[in-house]
Amino acid sequence: MTRIGGAMHVAKISRRHGEREYESYLVRRSIREGRRVRHETVANVSRLPAEAIEALTLALKGVALVPAGEAFEIVRARKHGHVDAVLSAARRLGVARLLDREPSPERDLCLAMIAGRVLAGGSKLACTRQLHACTLGEELGVEGAVHDDLYAAMEWLLDRQEAIEGRLARRHLRRVSWPCMTCRARTLRGVVARWRGSATTTAMVSAGGCKLSTACCVTQTGGRWRSTRSRAR
Repeated sequence: MTRIGGAMHVAKISRRHGEREYESYLVRRSIREGRRVRHETVANVSRLPAEAIEALTLALKGVALVPAGEAFEIVRARKHGHVDAVLSAARRLGVARLLDREPSPERDLCLAMIAGRVLAGGSKLACTRQLHACTLGEELGVEGAVHDDLYAAMEWLLDRQEAIEGRLARRHLRRVSWPCMTCRARTLRGVVARWRGSATTTAMVSAGGCKLSTACCVTQTGGRWRSTRSRAR
């Protein structure tokens, strides 16, 4: 006895002719005749776009389709691409391990301040706002931080300054290296610094017409030379 009707579905038919393979999509109805199931082609939808074929396949399976704008409600939208780029670069450079080898909330806050300075420089209060404006706070787990937490993290970082300088020296300096030097002056005509050897303590600094506040040279082992003279000849 022939059963009229039957469920419809989209069938994908693949045929190979020589080296080329052809695909066609057919809407078919399955009809049972006794113990035998016969497939009847209703329409050829191969010319439809792939999105339309996918939607037709889901509709024939009984899936309720709704417009994308009605299926989702946008609760909050925050920028993420630039945050991911900066944090990926920080991971490649090992910035977190450079600050401290053990994970801690203070280390995450310092990393957030460094990344925030790269993204958009500003005050500590502006940095706390930036933690909420983009995904920086969420990615580092410091989303609820306030400016007092940032100042406490900076105190924590100050206690590790010498250790960080040592790691930087071991990573970047060689046996004969030019020093890292900072000079605060109102008028600077010329500053020349030379460091001989990585284990020696001989340094020459010359400045012309410059009121020298501080000068710092870092060796391979992290040693530091400091001058507090008000004038350099």
